[in-house]
Amino acid sequence: MKLSDYVAEFLVGQGIKHVFAITGGASAHLIDSIGKRADIEYICNQHEQASAMAADAYARVTKNLGVTITTSGPGTTNLLTGICCSYYDSVPLLCLTGQVSTFRLKKNMGVRQLGFQETDVVDIFRPVTKYCVQLRDPLDIRYELEKALSIARTGRPGPVLIDIPDNFQRVEIDPDQLKRFSASSKSAAPVVKDNLLEKCLRFINEAKRPVLILGWGIHLSHAEEEAKELIDRLKFPVALTWAMRHLIPENHPDAVGSFGTHGTRYGNFTVQNADLVIVIGTRLDTRGAGSPLETFARGAKKIIVDIDQAELRKFSVFGKGSSVLIKSDAREFLLKIKAHLSKLQVQDLSVWKDQISLWKKRYPICPMENYKQRPVNPYVFVKTLSKVTPDGVMMFLDTGCAVGWMGQAFEFKKNQRFFSAFNNTPMGYGLPAAIGASFALNKGKVVCITGDGGLQMNIQELATVIRHKLPIKILLLNNYGYSMIQQTQEQWLGARYYASSISGGLAFPYFVKVARAYGLKTVTITKNKELDEKLRKVFAWPGPVFCNIEVLASHRIIPQVKYGRPIEDSEPLLDRKEFLHNMIVPAMDVSRAAK
Repeated sequence: MKLSDYVAEFLVGQGIKHVFAITGGASAHLIDSIGKRADIEYICNQHEQASAMAADAYARVTKNLGVTITTSGPGTTNLLTGICCSYYDSVPLLCLTGQVSTFRLKKNMGVRQLGFQETDVVDIFRPVTKYCVQLRDPLDIRYELEKALSIARTGRPGPVLIDIPDNFQRVEIDPDQLKRFSASSKSAAPVVKDNLLEKCLRFINEAKRPVLILGWGIHLSHAEEEAKELIDRLKFPVALTWAMRHLIPENHPDAVGSFGTHGTRYGNFTVQNADLVIVIGTRLDTRGAGSPLETFARGAKKIIVDIDQAELRKFSVFGKGSSVLIKSDAREFLLKIKAHLSKLQVQDLSVWKDQISLWKKRYPICPMENYKQRPVNPYVFVKTLSKVTPDGVMMFLDTGCAVGWMGQAFEFKKNQRFFSAFNNTPMGYGLPAAIGASFALNKGKVVCITGDGGLQMNIQELATVIRHKLPIKILLLNNYGYSMIQQTQEQWLGARYYASSISGGLAFPYFVKVARAYGLKTVTITKNKELDEKLRKVFAWPGPVFCNIEVLASHRIIPQVKYGRPIEDSEPLLDRKEFLHNMIVPAMDVSRAAK
C-alpha cells in the first residue's frame, strides 16, 4: 500500500468524512489518495487560511477532528492564522503538510533553502501546536498519526501537525508491519481531591450572593447536560462566556447575561458583587476578568476549575484562603459535585435575585428608543434575528462588532448556538467556518454573521459556497469600516480614524455586486422596519443568500469598559438592609464607563 493511501484509510477510520485542502506539488499524492475513495471527500477552499478555519469549525460542530491538507512552503505558512484559532480555543485539528523530498532538505548545510518551497515548518508551528513533527521514516507513519491524534484530543485539546516529505508519500508500506503508538498512563484525567471538594461544598453552602460562570471547557468535555443539572439543582445566577451563551435560553430565570469588558451591565454588576464565584471551563482572560486580575469579583470567594495547570497558576493572586483552584476536566468535576448534591444546603437567594432582576430592568441591552431609529440599529438587528432565526441553526461569527453585538444581545432558543474564534479573533473567520460547519451538518442550517472588514479577508470563499451549493445565509453588517477599532481610537487617540475608515485609508467594494458576480441571491436591508420581513425571507430561501445590512458607521458596542480599566462595577438599587450591608462599594460604575 502506498503511504498516502494509508493516510487516507487512517482518516476514514477516525470517522472523518471531509478534508479541507488546497493542492500543490508536495501534497498531490495525499489529495490523490483521498480523491480515489468514496468514503471521504476533499473540499477545495480558495486559500489555505480558509481551509484551516473550515476544518476548525468542522471539529467544533462534530466534536471530532478537523483535518486540512496543504502543500509545502507558502501553502503551509498560510495555515498559521487558522491553526492559532484552534490552539487558543482548544480545538482538535490535524494538519497534514507536504514537504520537499528528503534528498532536497537543507538539513545543516547553512543555506536558507535547498528544495523548491522548502520551509522549516516544525520550528514555525511548534509554539501554536500541541505536537509538530516532520516524518523521518515512512515506517513511522502509523506511530506519528496515532500519537498526534492522542495528543490533539487528550487533556486540553488543540491542533497537531505532521509534515510529510513528498518522496515518503510515494513509498510502498505494509500496514501490518507499522509500529503503533501507546499512550502513557500519565495522560489520565486528574482526580479531584476530597479536601478540595469539601471546601467547595462549604463555600457553596455559605454563599448569599453566588454566581456560576461557565465557559467553552463545558463544550470541550461534552458536559452540557451535567452543567444544566447543576444549574437546576443550585439555582444560582448563571453568567456565561460568549462561547457558552447557548447553554440556557435568555428567559431562563437564572440567566444574567454575559460579563467582562464587553459584557452586559447587569451581568457585570452580578459578578462584581458576588460573594462566591464558581468558574468552570474558562480561563478568564483579560476581556472576561478585566485587569488587573485581582480586581475581578474582588470581594468574592472563588472556585476555579480548569484542565490546564498553567492557567490555574495565574489565579494565585486570589489567595489560598479565599479560593479553591482545581485541575480537572469540567465533566469530571461536575460528576463529582453531582455525587455530593445531597450535602448542599443552599441559602435563601431571593434578595440577591431581586437585585439582579432590578439591574436587568434598569439596564436593558436594547432600549425601546433603538427601535424607533430609521436606519438599522445593530442591537435591533440582533433582537430581531433572535426572534426570526429557526430552531437548530448554527451561527458563525466574525470578530469585531459582529461578535460583540451578538454576544451581548442574541436571545437563544431551542438548539441554537453560535461559534467564533473567540481568543484569536481574526477578521475573516466567519465565512470559512460556516463552510466547514455546513459540511459537518450535511448542508444543515448555518448562518454566517460578518462585518465588511472580516468579509474582505476571505471573500474568495463565496466561490466555495456556490461550488457546493451550500445553503448558508450570509448576513453582512456593513458599516464601512472597523468600528471596534474606531471605538478604541475614540477612547485613546482623539477619534482619529487612521486605517479604520474609508477616510482613513480603507477601501471596500460594492458587496452586493460582488456577491451577485459569484452567483448568490442578494437582499439589502437599510431600515429597522424591514428587518423582520426580509430576514424571514432570507431564512425561507432554500439556497445560499447574501444579505447586506446597512449599519451607520457611528454605532458602537455599548457598554464597553475602556481598555486597561478594572471591571469594578456595581450599583445598589434595592432599599434592603440585608443586601446593602453586604454590598461592595464600587470603585467605578460601568454604566458610565463607555461614555
